[in-house]
Amino acid sequence: MFGLSDGMTVLLVVSIIAALAFEFINGFHDTANAVATVIYTKSLKPRTAVIWSGIWNFLGVYFGGLAVAMAIINLLPLEMLVDQNLAHNMAMVFALILTAIFWNLGTWYFGIPCSSSHTLLGSIFGVGIAFMFINVDGNVALNWKKVVDAGLALLISPLLGFGLAMLMMFIFKKVVKKKRFFREPDPNKKPPFWIRSILVLTCTSVSYFHGSNDGQKGVGLIMIILISLAPAYFALDKSKSISNMYGNIHAIESYTNKMNVNALSAEHQKKLAAIKLEVAEIKAEIEKSEVKDEIKAENRLKVRNDIVLMSKSYETILKANKDNAAIGLTEREYKGLTKNIKALKEFTEYAPWPVILMVSMALGLGTMIGWKRIVVTIGEKIGKSHLSYAQGASAEIVASSTIGLSSVLGLPVSTTHVLSSGIAGTMVSQGGLKNLQQKTIKNILIAWVITIPVTVILSCGIFLGLYYLLG
Repeated sequence: MFGLSDGMTVLLVVSIIAALAFEFINGFHDTANAVATVIYTKSLKPRTAVIWSGIWNFLGVYFGGLAVAMAIINLLPLEMLVDQNLAHNMAMVFALILTAIFWNLGTWYFGIPCSSSHTLLGSIFGVGIAFMFINVDGNVALNWKKVVDAGLALLISPLLGFGLAMLMMFIFKKVVKKKRFFREPDPNKKPPFWIRSILVLTCTSVSYFHGSNDGQKGVGLIMIILISLAPAYFALDKSKSISNMYGNIHAIESYTNKMNVNALSAEHQKKLAAIKLEVAEIKAEIEKSEVKDEIKAENRLKVRNDIVLMSKSYETILKANKDNAAIGLTEREYKGLTKNIKALKEFTEYAPWPVILMVSMALGLGTMIGWKRIVVTIGEKIGKSHLSYAQGASAEIVASSTIGLSSVLGLPVSTTHVLSSGIAGTMVSQGGLKNLQQKTIKNILIAWVITIPVTVILSCGIFLGLYYLLG
């Protein structure tokens, strides 16, 4: 398969199955975030709720774009993104996947809502630290801007969930005059149609946006695997025209040659010199191809690496030199340069539709299994009272809007923490802090605090162990 040896083919298949297992576990671990409210308010029967949620998780992954998937890939250190050492790649892949699976399964077993986003961020951080130990010059750095952005999103989103859910409850109390909306559901009666409609709609939106955010993490993981283990087929998007790439690289070369080198700092002058070499290498690979509109399979990873290095260097230079006139470009040329860099990155920042389909199915199927442990925690153990219709609607409206916005911005957030903190906010709005079950809140907060350090240590250890074992 893909021109690989039997051993490499087995390794590739096992790696993909493991990544899909992570997404499957993510599905049944996070299902409760969407279905707890509709189940506990009797708006939908449990089986109907999880099947419905599974379908919308599937659709969320399939139609939710790739911004989060690419953000996950770009969290890795630049040196790892362009590393061609198979031992490094295998150790990285299994460290990320095994850490994520172990921690998600452990927290699910104990019924603790935990964030797969925190888990993945910690895993990537741990791999980056481990890579520093084996790198010859030790000059390896995580993509700190992306790490900080993702970390802030994970930190702030639960606080937003808590505060905005309280605000939604306040708005509901002002707008909705029917007292039944704020009471504990009658276990022997179905809620009125208008209440069921609201709660089913919010369940649907949380499910869809969960798929569009959390599902993309699985897509990112599988693309890391495919690029690492089968670069001849997946280093570049084969569905795109190499003629277009040649046009992009020719335009970038032209704009680069027009730049006023003396206006740049010494560091940026070195980066620009490296960019010129990378542009020349990409151009040469295209020009010497034997087949029209094609790059030799054995050279695709090299071209990919040149694109990644060039775009990262230009990102740094252009961010520090926003005055286009000072660096010798007209405004039109400056925009043309950024436009062509963006177009060139589309050859490396992609995911084939079968990958998206596999992850969609894994997340959707996982959503339909294993949901009960976390549902009980969400529905019964956060507050001292059962969820009212208003509380369920408030928490899920806030969760779906927060997660949806984060997906558009390409930021990984925790569906679990946003929704559980939202439910906590609604409980506080009803009866103050005394209305929270301290033991559950303590367990959730502990999991929130320790997930990243534990996964950093675990993934770092797994990476180093596998690297020395394989080496």
